[in-house]
Amino acid sequence: MGAFSAKLGGHASAQDRLSLIEPSLKLSLVSDHERIVALTLDACSGGFDRKVVEALISWQVPTTMFLTARWIRSNPEGLKIILDHQNLFAIGNHGAQHVAAVIGTSSIFGVRTAGDEDAIKVEVIGGADSIQKATGFATKWYRGATALYSPAALPLIQSLGFSIAGFSLNADEGASLSAGAVAERMKRARHGDVIIAHMNQPHRPSGAGVVNGVRALLDQGVTFTKLETSTPVFASLDRRAL
Repeated sequence: MGAFSAKLGGHASAQDRLSLIEPSLKLSLVSDHERIVALTLDACSGGFDRKVVEALISWQVPTTMFLTARWIRSNPEGLKIILDHQNLFAIGNHGAQHVAAVIGTSSIFGVRTAGDEDAIKVEVIGGADSIQKATGFATKWYRGATALYSPAALPLIQSLGFSIAGFSLNADEGASLSAGAVAERMKRARHGDVIIAHMNQPHRPSGAGVVNGVRALLDQGVTFTKLETSTPVFASLDRRAL
């Protein structure tokens, strides 16, 4: 994305700017013939986009889903469907309350931030505990709200035992794009791409775009994989200062 400065809320500095990091993640998979990508879907708060998940089940598409504790509490039916298809779906930690791992300000893009390192720990551990309680197993992947991080947040999260789930293709810009725009972005996925999209906004058009994009990739002969089946040996994290 190149140079990036985030507009901050709350008591920002005089410059009213903050340098953040958006980690990039690609799969390091060698293949002479296959085009392999990883689909990751975030569930921040909100609802359950049934059409997206049912399409993935119907087409047997392996997917890694990042769930917050808030979403888990509010969507028991959706969680059950996910857990009923553990052969397809891996679960990642998206935090307890969908609080961004950003230090020194109270909000970014309208999303509440942790503000300090102690609050980041609470967010990460709270999300992990919720997943453990709801599913009976632990996850090693973490993706923070907004997928932007203060530089100090990355080693802190890693010290808690988590790998940072970056991405290389942003399909829906926080579920804000039209169905057509989402599908067009996904169609351009390259071998090794990690795609980010959302599964918690059933009333927005972006979900239909995810469905159409997945179908288009399948028709192109693309193979989908979960992050869990490709790490830690075959995935690499590229930190990009924005």
